[in-house]
Amino acid sequence: MRLSNYLFFTTQCEPALAFYAACGLGSVTEIMRHGESGMPLRNPAMRGKIMHAKFEGPGVCFYASDNDDAEPMRGSAHLLVMDDQKATTDLFTRLADGGTVTTPLGIQPWGDYYGKLTDRFGVQWMLNCTLTRL
Repeated sequence: MRLSNYLFFTTQCEPALAFYAACGLGSVTEIMRHGESGMPLRNPAMRGKIMHAKFEGPGVCFYASDNDDAEPMRGSAHLLVMDDQKATTDLFTRLADGGTVTTPLGIQPWGDYYGKLTDRFGVQWMLNCTLTRL
């Protein structure tokens, strides 16, 4: 058994996945589009939008699609557990571009380097880097 997130966008799945690839998280490894290659088309406005995509990178795997009846993102976040403070800062900065930082990156009471943001597509991200303790 393996748990993976599935992100539902209304019409912004493709630019969101391109943004995550540009941030260095990985790439799209599977894609199917509404109304193409035998895929059903319930709403003609959805033709060519992403019906199903798989996104993978080192330590990252999630799925995403466009759905005209999708609810706004809420109540869930991607938690990225990292082991390098500079890489954490760099990725956080890239993901935050055009989004909203809700917890700035910093050393938290539990001793880790952590921050939380909502990206420009409404997806929440939490980055946590365990610092070496002496």
